[in-house]
Amino acid sequence: MDNQQIMAVGSQYLMNTYARFPLALVRGRGSRVWDADGNEYVDMVAGIAVCALGHAHPALVRALEEQAHRLWHCSNLYWIKPQVELAARLCRHSGLARAFFANSGAEANEAAIKLVRKYWHLKGRPACDIVVFRNSFHGRTLAALSATGQEKYQQGFAPLVPGFAFAEFNDLESVEKAVGPHTGAVMVEPVQGEGGVRPADPAFMRGLADLCRRQGLLLVLDEVQTGMGRTGKMFAFQNFGVEPDVVTLAKGLGGGFPVGAMLARGEVAEAFAPGDHASTFGGNPLACAVACEVVDQVASYDVCFNVTEASFYLRGLLEDIARRRSDVVEVRGMGLLLGVEFTREVKPLVERCRQHGLLVIGAGERVLRMVPALTIGRDDIDAAVAILKRALDEWGQQ
Repeated sequence: MDNQQIMAVGSQYLMNTYARFPLALVRGRGSRVWDADGNEYVDMVAGIAVCALGHAHPALVRALEEQAHRLWHCSNLYWIKPQVELAARLCRHSGLARAFFANSGAEANEAAIKLVRKYWHLKGRPACDIVVFRNSFHGRTLAALSATGQEKYQQGFAPLVPGFAFAEFNDLESVEKAVGPHTGAVMVEPVQGEGGVRPADPAFMRGLADLCRRQGLLLVLDEVQTGMGRTGKMFAFQNFGVEPDVVTLAKGLGGGFPVGAMLARGEVAEAFAPGDHASTFGGNPLACAVACEVVDQVASYDVCFNVTEASFYLRGLLEDIARRRSDVVEVRGMGLLLGVEFTREVKPLVERCRQHGLLVIGAGERVLRMVPALTIGRDDIDAAVAILKRALDEWGQQ
């Protein structure tokens, strides 16, 4: 089937929950993808920060194929060797004590919210509140959605889950005001991705960690988008020198295979007992075998070094564009999670880029987001920026 045929069948049988681009991707290699009509694109989306090692990475293909010949699924009624191996890797690299596995970032955040509340329930403080942030995004399941600080995602889904107090991102004073006698935790993204690619100020993040220590609160970091090397380190919190109590992961963890994880320090993790939380498919052998390979690759010097080098190079090119235009507010981000804020909506620019062979996405109405594979090279970056410049020329300035 070609693009039109796939879209026609999909429009008939799929629920209308996504505003899809008018193309069907059928193949990928590294930082390039091809649609059903044979058109080639430079992929600066990477499945929205999911394909951390690019498309069809040989090591991931090999890990998946080898595990597929052994065992696909057995449920968490039994010990699962790749799951145990993945938990050990993540705990060693993070400094946290235990892991729980799910299938997505929203599920990982749901698990974190439940863990926080169960922890404080056992401490004699049931129904604790969690401080979260305006402009945040934690997922589309009901509790994660309730913790999200963007009303546009919440419309039509009331009543939301109670127990969340909202503060201003990068404003420690507003956090202090939001903390009350029933507060049990603070949940924050090191970089607000869907909220416009807004990095946490280092002083704010350190102040937040200090506040949590002084007040006896749990610090929960949503690293669904920033974890697994995206910022140049295995975890974004390692850039700030803080020690979280809980960390959530997904997206890049499986390199494209669905898997999510919640990590917690020992005392907090012990709040969960058998039956408190579960996932039928969470931590299945296939997902964990692939994720083990992803962790090993990201932990290597080459991948994290490339993130740092590629980020410096790409950001420099974007900042050069910004200096030449009157409609760019700023270039910001961390590692290979970069955004360019414009003075107007970027949806037409995203479409022009697609028409010329470049896949990019927005982060809010006015921010162009780039989250390519962590392995992207300069040739693909140069190709992407060349197309972006062409699209910008056509888009004009305001």
